[in-house]
Amino acid sequence: MKKIDLLLSVILLPIDYCLLVLAGWSAYYMRFAPIMSDWLPVTYRLSYPIYMQTVFIAATLWLLVCVLAGLYSFKRDARLAVEFRRVVSATAFGFVLIMLYVLFVREIFSSRFIVLAAWLFSIIYLFVARIILATIRYMLHSGGIGVKQIIVIGDSKSAESLIHEFSSKKHLGYSVVKRFDAFGSEEIEELLKIMSYAELDEIIQADPNLSKAEVLKAYDFADEHQLTFKYAADLLDTKVLRVEVSELAGIPIVEVKATPLDGWGRVMKRIMDIIGSSFLIAVTSPVMLVTAIAIKLDSRGTVFFSKLPGGILATRIGQGGKPFHYFKFRSMVPDKHSLRYTELADKNMRSDGPMVKIKDDPRVTRVGKFIRRFSIDELPELFLVFIGRMSLVGPRPHLPEEVAKYKSYHKKVLTIKPGITGLAQVSGRSDLSFEDEVKLDTYYIENWSLGKDFVILLQTPLAVFRSRTVE
Repeated sequence: MKKIDLLLSVILLPIDYCLLVLAGWSAYYMRFAPIMSDWLPVTYRLSYPIYMQTVFIAATLWLLVCVLAGLYSFKRDARLAVEFRRVVSATAFGFVLIMLYVLFVREIFSSRFIVLAAWLFSIIYLFVARIILATIRYMLHSGGIGVKQIIVIGDSKSAESLIHEFSSKKHLGYSVVKRFDAFGSEEIEELLKIMSYAELDEIIQADPNLSKAEVLKAYDFADEHQLTFKYAADLLDTKVLRVEVSELAGIPIVEVKATPLDGWGRVMKRIMDIIGSSFLIAVTSPVMLVTAIAIKLDSRGTVFFSKLPGGILATRIGQGGKPFHYFKFRSMVPDKHSLRYTELADKNMRSDGPMVKIKDDPRVTRVGKFIRRFSIDELPELFLVFIGRMSLVGPRPHLPEEVAKYKSYHKKVLTIKPGITGLAQVSGRSDLSFEDEVKLDTYYIENWSLGKDFVILLQTPLAVFRSRTVE
């Protein structure tokens, strides 16, 4: 999802809340307006302050119903008629709940007319907001802002129809960078060259004559490079379960979802990261202060590991394969980082993969052994979570030299932000093989939920303690 799409969807949430409150306010003034009072006499006048307090609460609950009904699941190609049906169905459920409340609790509301009027106003206001939002999106896309850069695969009428639709209707927000008639080794080579200068978003496979091997090759390429993969319906027979069907140029198009961490999933996880990291920074700040003093007294060098020999910034590979400046508490003697690949290579416990884990590492200081045992050296990563480089839960942040040795399916772990803890960490800490770690991280990415994140966070202290007792 493009950032502009996500921004417009997020902005819609507070706007809708205000509009729901406005709908309640409009219903009140409509009911007690002189014209309405003459037609439908008022038998009991509601207290305005008490009524508005109830409206604020009802608007909150009504908005929650709209969220659960999928009113904020972004669809770039959704038509206004479809949006209208979504608004009506989502608000109707909220209306039914409020009507049930009115039937059983008559102390606040004695007028069912107000509730009905509020529902009708909410439909009008929310739909008008979506018309305005669609107009803004239309203007942005027509001006080339938020446009998705796509690759179309196929030599068929379907592919031609898609390309014609995208080129003639700029407001749809798609720009075809390249079209391939087939998808093999030559096309992959050319696509990699294109990606060196263009930021691609999607691959759309639209040819029923393409072989299954070619389709799967295109899917694997998209998965490896964090691109959205879409295909014409009924053209693919695979194990893929996370799909979403839409329509482009009259052709049913299926989008393969690499992870639930897209759209609102990403927003919820980011909110959780900000709140969680802020809380944990405050709670662990005394521990971090004592640790910093102990490191300084124990050995020469800086408190934090943030640079390599020669003043080069320490980096880890983040989401989308992008490097970021990484730091944590220093647990080793300075300037000995590269020994893991030379003099200490024979002590590597992780020879099954690209990662390096040194047994009885002589580079580790006295304080370093202690803070590593309890994972205290990783506490500064909370600041990386707060600024958005990492997440509380996710795959382990890996070194650039390790990622360079990854096979294509290993790169699935780069789909999301790396985490301080993760499913692999709580499942076996450093005892897991690299392949098992990748499998667990891949499962987490494909089946993410906030509930899973909470469970992993709760299991982390137990995993740290269990690791210590084993040692």
